[in-house]
Amino acid sequence: MQTLLIAVGVGVLYLVAYNTYGRYLARRIFKLRGDVVAPSVALKDDRDFVPSDKLVVFGHHFTSIAGTGPIVGPAIAVIWGWVPALLWVLFGSIFMGAVHDFGALVVSMRNRGQTVGEISGRVLNPRIRVLFLIILFMALTIVLAIFGLVIALVFRAYPAAIFPCLVQIPLAVGIGIWLHRRGVGLMIPSLLALALMYLSVVFGDEAGFIHSFNTALAAWPLAAWVAVLLVYSYVASVLPVWLLLQPRDFINSLQLLTALGLVVLGLLAAAFFGGAPVEPSGARPALEIAAPAFQSADIGIPLMFPFLFITIACGAISGFHCLVSSGTSSKQLRCETDAQFVGFGAMLLEGFLATLVILACTAGLGLGIMGKDGVALLGEAAFADRYSSWAALGGLGAKVSAFVDGAANFLKAIGLPPGFAQALMGVLVASFAATTLDTACRLQRYVVQELAGTFVRPAENGATWTANPFSWLTNKHGATLLAIGIAFFMAAVPPSGQPWGWSNVGMGGMILWPMFGATNQLLGGLAFLVIAFWMWRRRLPVWFIILPATFMLVMPAWAMGYQLFNGTSGWVFAESKNYPLILIAVATLLVEAWMVVEAALAWPKVKGVLEETLEPLGAIASEAKSSR
Repeated sequence: MQTLLIAVGVGVLYLVAYNTYGRYLARRIFKLRGDVVAPSVALKDDRDFVPSDKLVVFGHHFTSIAGTGPIVGPAIAVIWGWVPALLWVLFGSIFMGAVHDFGALVVSMRNRGQTVGEISGRVLNPRIRVLFLIILFMALTIVLAIFGLVIALVFRAYPAAIFPCLVQIPLAVGIGIWLHRRGVGLMIPSLLALALMYLSVVFGDEAGFIHSFNTALAAWPLAAWVAVLLVYSYVASVLPVWLLLQPRDFINSLQLLTALGLVVLGLLAAAFFGGAPVEPSGARPALEIAAPAFQSADIGIPLMFPFLFITIACGAISGFHCLVSSGTSSKQLRCETDAQFVGFGAMLLEGFLATLVILACTAGLGLGIMGKDGVALLGEAAFADRYSSWAALGGLGAKVSAFVDGAANFLKAIGLPPGFAQALMGVLVASFAATTLDTACRLQRYVVQELAGTFVRPAENGATWTANPFSWLTNKHGATLLAIGIAFFMAAVPPSGQPWGWSNVGMGGMILWPMFGATNQLLGGLAFLVIAFWMWRRRLPVWFIILPATFMLVMPAWAMGYQLFNGTSGWVFAESKNYPLILIAVATLLVEAWMVVEAALAWPKVKGVLEETLEPLGAIASEAKSSR
């Protein structure tokens, strides 16, 4: 019953937070108005700027920020104990994550839908803008290099997820074309597409074409999967958002809500009636938290401070979210007052997802898993089997399987077949990883174009670009090709210390993966700086940002410095050195220090001093109408 009370209590607290703190920020701090012309309306181009219903944007935004982050992070972090993980998710998502996402979305909407990196150049200074964009470029490169591998490994572990994830793409394109021509809603066709996906999961577990298809593709080399997924990301990132991005993300959001509903129903059933019997004639095991509240055993885990706070990112706060808020979502909301629902609300829903992941890994696993020797394990023995040490969680498979098996146990408690339950959770993980991949590619395209625009200036007559070898990067195709080209090159390099060979091609993103958590969280701190400066210049309250900004600048720097210089286990002093990792980590710390110093020097001087303002969107909209 404790598990059920935690889930219900967290859900209620999130609802209260949305209707109190979220509403306070929307009305009293940001002062959202329904009569303000949104960037999606004034700059509508039917490619990136597309005025859309808030439910559609919510679907895109939520699936983009979710990805595998709120699954993998909490699945690792419960090794410190379920209480620290739960508290960080609960309070971090309310007072940091939701404020961060909401703030980045509002500031972007009031700056023509520009990204946080672009805005930083005006509210701080042009040097900060370039530094910020460089950090964004490095972080997104890691995402692009690694998430193809993530999806490939999930497909290998859960082949039944392959066909449902792939068939979603043509279904989404078909829905996008149909809706764009007819102008009707997404809900009904998306529900039909979701039903078809679930049917393919059912039949994919049986002998036949879909099963054979899944089995054949699961055997593909990692390099092939990485290449195919990056090509898909290129296509998805240059297509209009209404054609693939919006309908696919809306289908995925319905999929997640359906999966969350099933998990909650399973949790209810397990709480009152116990889990499904591990053996056909066995009793239903009781639902209890099998993990320690606080880990006291010496199992080789790193320091909880700071590593808990960079391990759980998306479930509490993630710097990647500011890129989604300011890179894509701000270009689609048709009304400023929808920003609370999308920015604040989506983060709280992601926090609830992370809470369910924590419960699946700490209580769901205890309902029964098969141990390494084929013996069924229950309760604390089941948890200890997956969380015996920090090293045991080193592989992606161990991290994902802890959630998949625990959540599948909830689904089995309501009578779903074991194979279908596991496949359903596998589809969930793979679909969100793919969503993160193509959204990251679109965001990287914006970053490359903004960086290129810094160094490539128009000719004096303003009609053509000056002769410059980098001018092609200002084009969406050129910028996207560079993004996926660098990502594929990084993925093709074998991990540090391993030989070249087909078995290693595709795993090169692991070289920089150890610093992704810290880099990602650092983005959150830097985004808070931009939001704070934008508000400080307008004499708006900043009390609710200062503490989160400080926390999210200190924790990532502390974690990265510890990983670099912690004795013989530190990257700098390790016997086998990973030089690309060391160089980029040191460069990131130096860039952060530079930006913080610049911000500290500018802070006393800019209160009430407006930055260079942009032309009002209302004027742009009027000009557009008069030119038609």
